[in-house]
Amino acid sequence: MVKKDVIGLGALNYDVLYAVERIARGGEEVGIVEVKKAPGGSAANTIVALARLGAAVGFVGMVGTDEAGDLILDDFRSEGVETRIKKESGYTGAAIGFVDARGERALYIYPGVNDQLCVEDVDTDFVNSARFLHTSSFVSAEQLEMQCELVKHVKSKLSFSPGMLCFNFELADLIGMLERSAVVFLSIDEMTSLMKGRADYEDGAAVLLDTGAQIVCVTLGARGCYVTDSTGVAYLIEAYPTEVVDTTGAGDSFAAGFLYGLLHEKGIEESGKIGNKVASFCIREYGARKGLPYKLPL
Repeated sequence: MVKKDVIGLGALNYDVLYAVERIARGGEEVGIVEVKKAPGGSAANTIVALARLGAAVGFVGMVGTDEAGDLILDDFRSEGVETRIKKESGYTGAAIGFVDARGERALYIYPGVNDQLCVEDVDTDFVNSARFLHTSSFVSAEQLEMQCELVKHVKSKLSFSPGMLCFNFELADLIGMLERSAVVFLSIDEMTSLMKGRADYEDGAAVLLDTGAQIVCVTLGARGCYVTDSTGVAYLIEAYPTEVVDTTGAGDSFAAGFLYGLLHEKGIEESGKIGNKVASFCIREYGARKGLPYKLPL
């Protein structure tokens, strides 16, 4: 089996993105300017970004027996991603997004067959062929339990993007993942929710390091990112100036850039800069993948 740099595990969704005049308030009718459709899912976006940067990557997950599932598989093949994806009777996961002229968005998720993925569906030999396993959130508590059980058997370094788990679960619920994580990626909003507003992002990152995580990255939107590790070093890194069209996938692309830096033996400061740079490409276009760069000089 060919060794991989990073293998992804997470929900696979087919995204439908509506560009709107503004995000509607309750009872309000707002016009739709444009409709975009594309494969998505947080970990999948990160893996595609890494593939375009030249990393050897793979993905483990589940899709339904529908057109959306076929489109997701075709897209992975076209991007050079090796997959171990099971097709299950039912509907593929879906994400419906609304993005306004300022790049602000609202997102609605339908899990579909993602919630049926279990440990037995995961090819652990394939996963352990990678330097990193990058995993992101599913929707249900059962899937979080599945991830916590799976990582007990994983020898690869764990990269964890909890995403929506930060809004739906307590810190204690995530310990099984955090304590095994080489890298944890969160947005400032996710950190605030996970800490219940009792800590700023710096103190929150320290809490996550105390659980056993080795590196914590907090994306701060237009302010860039904050990265720190278990040795106590920390950096606040400015964002790359760019025109913001749509922030969908910004955190996923940051994670790809940061992991790309680590794969090339860069420190956390330089890796954070690479993460910001990749994210700056992503947010120039609608959707999580259209703006992702091919190759990136280090």
